[in-house]
Amino acid sequence: MNLLSRLFAATARTPIDLRRWVVLDVETTGLDMNQDALLAIAAIALRFDAGDDPTPRIDLADSFEAVLHHDSASTDKDNILLHGIGVGAQRGGVDARHALQAFSAFAGRSPLVAFHAAFDRMLIERRFDSIGVHSPPNRWLDLEPLAAVLYPRVKARALDEWMAHFGIRCAVRHQAAADTLATAELLLRLWPALCRQQAEPGFRAAAQLAGQRRWLQPP
Repeated sequence: MNLLSRLFAATARTPIDLRRWVVLDVETTGLDMNQDALLAIAAIALRFDAGDDPTPRIDLADSFEAVLHHDSASTDKDNILLHGIGVGAQRGGVDARHALQAFSAFAGRSPLVAFHAAFDRMLIERRFDSIGVHSPPNRWLDLEPLAAVLYPRVKARALDEWMAHFGIRCAVRHQAAADTLATAELLLRLWPALCRQQAEPGFRAAAQLAGQRRWLQPP
């Protein structure tokens, strides 16, 4: 079984913390998830407080960010201008093993949420594999297909397009921490529509709806 198949295979038995979701974003040396390197991970928690209101809230105090150390730093100027992680920051980053173990501890048993999650997941899983450490078995949710199912009349695909539709502002686009916050804001904007469609809104309902996206694609 290849790596991508393993990524989306057997997490069904993993217990999850449904009261805390982790929204994340990565920065990389390029857009090839099979070849390019992971530069940074940022994540922030969404909390579901006790009570009758099922609406999640962003917990700014519960966040994570790490730039990974690279001896052979990427010098692609266009790429560096995009994410802002220069050669010095790459060489001065956190040891990959420590950074990934810290991320795994931060994630805990929370489901992981990202926009175009397959990309983030592959980069993270590849980096775990490269240092011989088991990657977290957390469940994943991709917001792109979820948004498409909840708002079928909105002809948006990219995160920027969804942000424009909902009027979400991002302080510094294409920097992991800012993109993570924008992704979390998008989930909050999608939540009322999820509640309207599902009697019991939550991670399982969201994952099921996101999974419907492939059946809605035109032939």
